[in-house]
Amino acid sequence: MASIQGLTLDIEKDGWDRSRGFIKREIPMPLLNERENSLDAISVIMKVSFAGVCGSDRGIWNRVSFKDMVHDSLKKEGKTIRILGHEFTGEVVEAGSMVKMLYDIKKGDLVSGDSHVTCGKCFQCHIGESHVCQDDKILGISIDGIFAPYVKIPAKNLWIVDPNRVRPEISAMYDPFGNAVHATTATDFRGQRVAVFGCGPIGMFSILLLRSFGAVKIIGVDISPANLEIAKALGAHETILIQQKQKKNPYDADPEVVSRMMDLTYGKGVDISMEMAGPNASLNNSIESTRRGGHVILFGLKDGDFTIPKFSRVIVKGLTLHSIIGRRIFSTWQTAQRMLSDRSNGIQDKMWSIIMKSGQGTIIPFADYAPETFEKAMNAHPKLLFKF
Repeated sequence: MASIQGLTLDIEKDGWDRSRGFIKREIPMPLLNERENSLDAISVIMKVSFAGVCGSDRGIWNRVSFKDMVHDSLKKEGKTIRILGHEFTGEVVEAGSMVKMLYDIKKGDLVSGDSHVTCGKCFQCHIGESHVCQDDKILGISIDGIFAPYVKIPAKNLWIVDPNRVRPEISAMYDPFGNAVHATTATDFRGQRVAVFGCGPIGMFSILLLRSFGAVKIIGVDISPANLEIAKALGAHETILIQQKQKKNPYDADPEVVSRMMDLTYGKGVDISMEMAGPNASLNNSIESTRRGGHVILFGLKDGDFTIPKFSRVIVKGLTLHSIIGRRIFSTWQTAQRMLSDRSNGIQDKMWSIIMKSGQGTIIPFADYAPETFEKAMNAHPKLLFKF
C-alpha cells in the first residue's frame, strides 16, 4: 500500500504524559473503497493546499488539552495513532459515487470545511442544532485529521470556496474565523462596550468583526504585549496588559484589570465580556468586569475543574452566560464568507497583512517540518499555516 507522511501522535509509542509536539510518520495513503466501507460513497479524497494550526493543536502539542477525547476515540477504533489537524483548504481529487448528487461537490473543486463531523441522526441534528450534536467527532482529535498531503473527509463537511473572493490562505482559516462569527453573533453587539479577554487568533478575528458589527468600544486584554499591539492595529480602542504575578488563589480575578475596566466604562463595567483564553482567572476577570444585566461569552476552553468565587453574584448581577462551541453549520459559514468577500470592511486584508504578516514566517512548508523550528514559529506568531 502506498504511503505518505503525516503529523501524528502515537499514544502507545510516544505516550501522552511523557511526550510533546507532533511526530512526522509514514501513514497509509487514503483510499475510497465503497465495497468495504459504504461511507466512502459520501466521502472525498482531498489534496491539502494549506492547513491551519489551531489553539487546540497547541494544546495537544503541550499535552494540556483533549487527552480523554484522543485516548477514548483511539480505543474505540482499535488504533494508537491519531493524525492531527482540522483547519484546511484543499482540492477534491476523488469523490465517492453519491457526493455529486447529495452535495454538488466534484473532482477539482477547491474546498474548506467544518472540523465537527456530526451524526445527522440525533435530536439536535434533527432540529437544526448540529453544532451541539450529541455524537459529533472532531477532525484531528476524535477522528483522523488533515495534517497530511492527502486526506479522506466526509463530503457533508465541505464548503466550496472561490479563490477570487477569498484567498486560499484565508479560506484555510474559515473554521476558526467561524468560531469568531459564532461568538460575535450570540447577542446584539450594536452600540455596546465589549472586552475581549484573550487576544489570540480567534480573539483577534472577533475584534475585526466587532468593528463591523457596531461595537462602540472594544477593549483587548492579554498577557502578551505583542498580541495587544496586533489587537490595537486590528481596531481595539483600548488594551489592558495582564501582569503575571503570584496570587493567593490562581483562579482569582485580577483587581487591577477589573479596576481599569471600570475606569474605561465610567464605573459600570462592559456590556459584554468575551472570554476567549480559557484560564480560570480569565473567566473570573470576565465576570467581574461585566455590568449588571450584561452578557459573558464563554469560548475559551481548558480541561479540569473551575472555581467561581462568590458565585451568587453571577445571579444577583443578572448576567447571561453564552457557551459557544464550533460554528452553526452552515449558517455561520455563509456569514463568514460574506464578511470576508466584502473587501470594503478590510477584514480579509487585515487578517493577511497584520495577523499573518503577509506570510512572512507564518507559512511553514510541510516538507520542511521540524519540531524545534516549528515550536519557535509557534512562539513567535499567533497564527501559522502549513503549505503543502
